[in-house]
Amino acid sequence: MSSPAPKSPDQSDKSKKYDRQIRLWGDHGQALLESAKVCLVNATAVGCEALKGIVLPGIGGFTIVDGSIVTEDDLGVNFFLDSSYLHKSKAMACMRLVVELNPDVSGDYVDESIEYILSNRPAFFETFDVVVASNLSEQILLELSNTLWKANVPFIYCRSLGFFGSIRLQFEEHCVIEAHPDNQQTDLRLEEPFALLKQHIEHTEVTSKVPWLLVLNKYLNQYRALHNNETPKNYKQKSELRELIRSGMSNEEENHEEAIKAVNTAFGGGIVTKNLKEIFDDDSCENLNKQSDNFWIIAKALKDFVIMDNNGFLPVPGVLPDMTANTESYINLQNVYRQQALQDADNVYRKCQTYLKDLGLPEEKIDEKSVRLFCREAANVAFIRGTNISNEYEKNTRILAIEQDSFTEQYIALRAYESFLTEYGSIPGECNVENDVPRLKSIASKLLGDWGSPLLLRDDIIHEICHYGGSEVHSISAFIGGCAAQEVIKIITKQFKPVNNTFLYNGITSDSVTITL
Repeated sequence: MSSPAPKSPDQSDKSKKYDRQIRLWGDHGQALLESAKVCLVNATAVGCEALKGIVLPGIGGFTIVDGSIVTEDDLGVNFFLDSSYLHKSKAMACMRLVVELNPDVSGDYVDESIEYILSNRPAFFETFDVVVASNLSEQILLELSNTLWKANVPFIYCRSLGFFGSIRLQFEEHCVIEAHPDNQQTDLRLEEPFALLKQHIEHTEVTSKVPWLLVLNKYLNQYRALHNNETPKNYKQKSELRELIRSGMSNEEENHEEAIKAVNTAFGGGIVTKNLKEIFDDDSCENLNKQSDNFWIIAKALKDFVIMDNNGFLPVPGVLPDMTANTESYINLQNVYRQQALQDADNVYRKCQTYLKDLGLPEEKIDEKSVRLFCREAANVAFIRGTNISNEYEKNTRILAIEQDSFTEQYIALRAYESFLTEYGSIPGECNVENDVPRLKSIASKLLGDWGSPLLLRDDIIHEICHYGGSEVHSISAFIGGCAAQEVIKIITKQFKPVNNTFLYNGITSDSVTITL
């Protein structure tokens, strides 16, 4: 085998710089990240922390939108500001200091308020892959939410108020190709081996040097011969198979030991999961059109392959776990799975090309690499249909249907805080706590009344919100900003499942919860 061509110095430096994260989301995920542009609305502490979390891993570019100037209060909480920028543009100051974190990233700023941009040039946001905003009044939040929803631009709204924090994700729909589940199902097809695997098994002698998969297959066949061709499913049946393998061991054979350990996880692969069935049954998959996302076209092709060509089974992923064996034996087995995976993916790819042709779309819209990735991850692909923040705010009683606890009160308090900003044009507690407490309580009571709820917000929660006076605690903002940055990366790379759709954090108790609103 010829040696691979040496990487250029630039490639080597970049691979070295981003090595840890590339291990998480791969070169293709890093490429998506480096080509993405993100907009930050309001250079608050939580906003800048979120920005830091995507600048360090190499986001392509970012733009900060903020029409305010740096004040002394800002210096006390935002680590991306210093006294040299006092009374200067906050957007400019934060952009200059954040971009220093990574010279590969392009930074820009717009020294205008979000209110001005929404009124005069709302199309400004359409060029971004994700928009992140923080600490807005209710009126501006809803305007921005509607603008981004119409433009189909994902939106992440962060709050950091004293010891309370929250994140709300808004997107019309989001497709996850690589979900990276914690417990990955090994797909070996031992119950229903494909033709290439059958042929390989028939021509390979089971010795102490072959991979444990072949050992397990040998004794699985013996077990099936004793049990009407059934595969072991429960603990008792699997224990019997383990004893059958042990009885065939002449001494301490490592591949036999591995086969015994694999009995619990080696079966059940290739089945259409509940999530995938929902995708197959979705109207977007059933009825393709020229506006269909590549995800749905590939999903439709995959569905047809599973039903018409593969007896209800998913494509073979072509990935084998590590196994103790001699090199030649393991590589030969690995090649069998890889070859079948390529054949299955090619079948799905040809179906994609047929659909593209029928829809009058260019064949290059979907490439083979994308189809192979989809087929490899087919068992875990996911689809989330999101909701509009504006719809949530118009009338939302879902939060009341969830178990009543401190997070319900926290959510209502944060909503009341935003309504206070719109109604009074000031921050509750900023000037006079005693005067603002009854005002904030009245707004909270009105919200609950509109939802038809008999609940009353506790006085200590109202006092807590007013006591903060709109201030951020940097440790809370750093945590919320870091979490928001993770969600940005998930959306851009289409890897890992994002929060659906609201995350609440209480820094007093160090508790958090995720709810769907």
